[in-house]
Amino acid sequence: MWGYSLLDTNEMIGIIILAAGEGKRMKSDKAKVLHELGGKPMIDYVLETASALEPAKIAVVVGNRMEQVISHLRGKRVVFCVQLEQKGTAHAVLSAQGPFVGFSGQIAVLCGDMPLLEQETLKKLYEYHILRNAVATVLTGTLENPAQYGRIIRNSNGDIERIVEFSDADSETRKINEVNSGTYIFDSDELWGALAKIESSNMQGEFYLTDIIELFRKDGKIVAGYKTENSYELMGINNFEQLAEAEEVIENRRRE
Repeated sequence: MWGYSLLDTNEMIGIIILAAGEGKRMKSDKAKVLHELGGKPMIDYVLETASALEPAKIAVVVGNRMEQVISHLRGKRVVFCVQLEQKGTAHAVLSAQGPFVGFSGQIAVLCGDMPLLEQETLKKLYEYHILRNAVATVLTGTLENPAQYGRIIRNSNGDIERIVEFSDADSETRKINEVNSGTYIFDSDELWGALAKIESSNMQGEFYLTDIIELFRKDGKIVAGYKTENSYELMGINNFEQLAEAEEVIENRRRE
């Protein structure tokens, strides 16, 4: 699409999969990311999607019911990073810094409860990130009902200026229907220092990964946004109703 492929770059690629969430709305003793659709746990879909980037390293951030997740993934080519307290998405990513000491390249952050993200979309996100020479690139999408998703604020150049979490958004911002998927590509040399600067002065008292965007922009760095046309790819699984909807998407894919 942009005149070259992933294989044309010599960048090292790492993956961080966030899988520490409690999943209260699932009302189950099973780890959230181990709930099945199409006959296998949702985190298996995420790992298959991650493989499209041929990563040098995959770190899985675990926390709630971590023994179940570790047991399921034992034997896979992953390392585990423990987030003992869930203090937000920035804190979760920072929990995975250890395996990437000395690593220089690009790092993709994926959500363990987003099984519908397609390999081709992740490849295009990465290619666009490299093309734009961005420090961060966010996968976005447009939803008719954006609900609780963080809203994307773009500048006059079309790049991302900031991401506003729903709980912190005013009524005008909530009218925006381009949303954050929670999937990112970062320049690893820029990521860790910026994470350390994030504060928890928000309605939830958490360390938001989305705040890193504004930090980069204040330094004049490029934060790009790649929009997928497949809104279902943005679906995070938080309850059994959403699990059933995702199951239907999986079945439709198989029929096609």
